[in-house]
Amino acid sequence: MSPTTQKVLKEALELPESERASLAAELLGSLESHAPGRQRTEQEWLTEIERRARAALSGTPGSTWDETLKRVTDRLPRR
Repeated sequence: MSPTTQKVLKEALELPESERASLAAELLGSLESHAPGRQRTEQEWLTEIERRARAALSGTPGSTWDETLKRVTDRLPRR
């Protein structure tokens, strides 16, 4: 990990749990377009951005830590 990445990680780990969960979900979401066979179209991104903006403006809470952790672990290869 680069020094910058280590610094960002250290600061992120100091955030409250709900903010860490939201950050984790956003980071994972940024990787989805690189999944094999899954390229999002511009329209799909616009739809997703609008959905997230509406949720944020309405005060809808983001994913919980448990939900985000499950999404992450479900994506990891099984040993």
